[in-house]
Amino acid sequence: MTKMNDNNGCSICAAGSENYETFSTRIGRKRVKRVQYDYRHTDGELFSCIGGTLEECRERRDKWLNAKKA
Repeated sequence: MTKMNDNNGCSICAAGSENYETFSTRIGRKRVKRVQYDYRHTDGELFSCIGGTLEECRERRDKWLNAKKA
């Protein structure tokens, strides 16, 4: 299994690439799955989010990229 963060908790995502990891958490009595997602732009800026699915996280990234272009 590859690591998403270094020992200090910082993302080790390379420029122009994405890393993601699934985990489970509790919300009330329910156990739910979540995805932690990191994308590092080619300019070095990091986008990070937590979502319900990988597709949801990628949609958020795409919105961020479109806003960055404007």
